[in-house]
Amino acid sequence: MKTIIKKRITAFSVLAFGLLAACSDDSSSVQAPTTGDNSANADSGNICLTEGYTGFYAADGATVMCLDASGNLAFWINPDGTIGAPVEDVPASSAAANVPQDPGTTPLPPEETPVIPSSASATCDAGTATFLYKLADVSYYRDTDGVTFYFDSECNKQFLTEVVASSSSETIIEVASSSSIAGVKPTSSAGNVPKSSAGTSSAVVVEPSNGNAPVITYAASGATVTNNNNCVQVNGGEVVITCAGDYDFSGSYTGNDAQIRVYSPKSDSGVYLNLRGLTLTNNADAPIYVQMASKAFVVAKEGTENTLSDGSTRTKSFTYVNANGETKVDTTGACIYAKDDLTIKGEGTLIVKGNYNNGIHTSNDLRFRGETKVNVTAKNNGLKGKGLVSVEKGTLTVKATNGDGIDSDECTINGKDTTITEGKGIVIIQGGTIDITAGDDGIQAFNYVFVTDSVSTPTIKVNAAGKGIVSEDRIYINAGNVNVTSTKDDGIHSNLNIYLNGGNVTVNAGDDGIHADSALHLAGSTVNVEKAAEGMEAFYIFAEGGVTATYGTDDGWNAAGGSADPGTSSGSQWGGMGGGMGGGMQSSSKGYIVITGGYHYISASGNDIDVLDANGTATQKGGVVILEIPASSGGMGGGMGGRPGQSSSGGCSTNMAGGMIDTDNGFTITGGVLLGFGNQTEEYPNCSATSYTAGTAYGSANAAFAPKGSGSMILYGGSVTSVAQVSTSGMQTVEFPNGLKYYYK
Repeated sequence: MKTIIKKRITAFSVLAFGLLAACSDDSSSVQAPTTGDNSANADSGNICLTEGYTGFYAADGATVMCLDASGNLAFWINPDGTIGAPVEDVPASSAAANVPQDPGTTPLPPEETPVIPSSASATCDAGTATFLYKLADVSYYRDTDGVTFYFDSECNKQFLTEVVASSSSETIIEVASSSSIAGVKPTSSAGNVPKSSAGTSSAVVVEPSNGNAPVITYAASGATVTNNNNCVQVNGGEVVITCAGDYDFSGSYTGNDAQIRVYSPKSDSGVYLNLRGLTLTNNADAPIYVQMASKAFVVAKEGTENTLSDGSTRTKSFTYVNANGETKVDTTGACIYAKDDLTIKGEGTLIVKGNYNNGIHTSNDLRFRGETKVNVTAKNNGLKGKGLVSVEKGTLTVKATNGDGIDSDECTINGKDTTITEGKGIVIIQGGTIDITAGDDGIQAFNYVFVTDSVSTPTIKVNAAGKGIVSEDRIYINAGNVNVTSTKDDGIHSNLNIYLNGGNVTVNAGDDGIHADSALHLAGSTVNVEKAAEGMEAFYIFAEGGVTATYGTDDGWNAAGGSADPGTSSGSQWGGMGGGMGGGMQSSSKGYIVITGGYHYISASGNDIDVLDANGTATQKGGVVILEIPASSGGMGGGMGGRPGQSSSGGCSTNMAGGMIDTDNGFTITGGVLLGFGNQTEEYPNCSATSYTAGTAYGSANAAFAPKGSGSMILYGGSVTSVAQVSTSGMQTVEFPNGLKYYYK
């Protein structure tokens, strides 16, 4: 059974359902989702704008149903241009099922209530016909001939009427189909065909009602407009758009007045700035400035390259009345600057040079919806959507000299406190290819960062002087390929929780590789921390799944934070020698490691190290954990011997300063596999004074590992009850992301 819903796609609908509906309402004309290379093409003659779908009028004579070749409803186009899609029933209990929630934190947004268009429909006897779906309270059936129909108010069968888009008149035209494609019977009935404003029975206009698109052309003398719809004002190089619709721009112009300014009523449907080969350089201000609009779109048309540059200073301000009747004085802060929602789309190239401050900036939501090639350079932030930055498609190359690559920082200020505004301060990446070079943080969100493959598999590369990916609240990585380099700071950092649920994550960091002030959940991602001071650090480290490899020059995994007082341990403070000086001595903080699943290789080398360090307790109940000190180390946590506090038992040395395992309150193993290779440890479940050689497998007949380095002491526990050199013939392997292998039967 399928439930048909109509909904506008937002960040919250993605989170709440754990899926993405197959369409978006970001369009000036009817537009459908694309698959593969079947891009929507307004000139294709297909109202559904997607190969393989055919449009037919629904019972109301205005809604267009897009059916696949088998006659199944794929999606529908409402009279207002929004698109609805049928989705499988989702149990209420499954909302946000794929996004773990941390007890005690603000819950995720609730699932939206589906809205079904309403109209009257009679109940009639369909006989042997098969029920297909219900739209706007009208039931649709397929008879034994494979033809789709519905009943009118008198229970007469009404067969669907096909509609196509005419590229010359930009209308939808009813035609009499001569084929049985999509199971629709030809009909000559015109009773359900909508009438155009001109009274003809063949067409209904779906483009904006302002007429054909005005064409604005720039030349050395400024801008000229043809086909003006009385909504375009031109003064030299300044073009002001005052109502909704599509506007085409081309040509080249440089000057202090080189600006496209949008001042359209909020009640309008939206303004589309179609760039068809435009180079606009404003030496004193922003070349595109959206002062007011219900929503604005910058569309880089296919096959065109468009370049926008702003001045390095600002010489004027703008006074205008906003939608609330308030007089505002504003100065543009970016090359493309918007006060309302802004969407970048199209299949062309958009080059943005932000010489004054930000590259692209909106005070509300910033969305990327097309296969656009976007290249942004900026003095400060590359892309900034205060409320939301959402990327579904496209290739984004961002270079931010002093600021963040992508930034969303809207919050609520209550006195001296700054708190999260629900639904704001969010970065959502659902597809596309993103390459960021940043002078500060790579991707920064005040609320949360969410990476998923709802539209396509995203590829994200970050090279930042500050933190790579950072959030005040939560970070979710559920899919994609994420490669983060932070030269001076943490690779991935959250002031609350991090969930690594899927995808591939690679980190190189100048400080912590992955850091969560509260909880770090390793739940399904393939993670490779190639180099960091602290490889992974959190108050709680929950290793629940995934395959990880971690290398640190201080600690491999470090559970630390908060106060040692059980009543005040919150994970909000970091301190104590046990958190970063090789352990051994009691720390002034707490921290917990709980391992229940997954495959985890953890290593550290250098002075003052611990491979697995908890300033509270560490527990292993399942999973596979491989610990290694791959090179000879000195100092408090390494392989230095013969000093006070060090002892040996059966050839296995313990070192009160740490080494492979260091906890303040004990390490407990009740399941899984533990193998450790190194010459020093504070504690262990079992130990064998076995000399081992790099590249040779050691362990038991059912679990073994070939260490990277050589040494003389092997720790073991869980299902491994003794260790020796092992022949791996006939054993299966799990390869860690650093290339090392775990062998098992």
